[in-house]
Amino acid sequence: MNDMTYTHFRQQQESFNTTDGTIKYIDKGEGNVILLLHGVPTSGWLYRHMIDSLAQHHRIIVPDMLGFGSSDSPNGYDIYSEQMHADRLLELMNHLHVSSWTHVLHDAGGLWTWELLKKDPKRISKLVVLNTLIYEEGFHPPIRFKKGLLAKIAMWSYRNGITTNAMLKGLFKSGLVENNLSKTDIEGYKTPLKEGKTHGMYYFFTQTCNALPDYSETLKDLQIPVMIIWGKHDTFLRIIPQKETVISDLNISEENIHLLKAKHFIQEEKPTKISELILTFLE
Repeated sequence: MNDMTYTHFRQQQESFNTTDGTIKYIDKGEGNVILLLHGVPTSGWLYRHMIDSLAQHHRIIVPDMLGFGSSDSPNGYDIYSEQMHADRLLELMNHLHVSSWTHVLHDAGGLWTWELLKKDPKRISKLVVLNTLIYEEGFHPPIRFKKGLLAKIAMWSYRNGITTNAMLKGLFKSGLVENNLSKTDIEGYKTPLKEGKTHGMYYFFTQTCNALPDYSETLKDLQIPVMIIWGKHDTFLRIIPQKETVISDLNISEENIHLLKAKHFIQEEKPTKISELILTFLE
């Protein structure tokens, strides 16, 4: 999938109509299921360099969550809450007749995952945590807005091409050790924004960023194997301030902690290494 265009990526996606709108997803390969979950403001496109290598060994499901990527972006606010995202994810997996799976998560996908585990803890059999939202100590979002006019104007300017390029350029400059993304790479991040997919972002930057939900009890109750793969130079989600708490609460063994020379978007920087670590973890 290395030289894939965004058009080709979208051609591989299937559709599922949730109660709130259509979700697009890739379903590739056979065997035990691995779900690859993006965050904000990305989509399944973030995993494009990992899908084929993983699909040689497992069945890989890569959704675009509602409000992101190729999926619908209905008007509304609470429709993008952690609870609603978790409900739709369970709806998708029920539709695909997947009773349990290995769950790989990134960024805000962590919150949607913790909510899913709170609702139905037996569905996820193994957890692979990539630079994600866990505790307040590690959380330093690049943008925070108050709900209202200023935030709406910012989203409007992302949609209309006024600040789209500048926002993405800033995001990847801060989120990668070296920004080697090509025009083709950026296209997959820019296209959904220019199609108007900013409602999910609006909820995240005005709600989640200002009032991070506390899932510590859910995490302490987990009884499944967990591996953590983290870009150790991430400035948005910092591992060091929360490392001891995370390892203790999630009961992660030493051999399942991998700190890589990367920043936030580790799927762009270390896709081969992450895929290898996941496959080894599942053996």
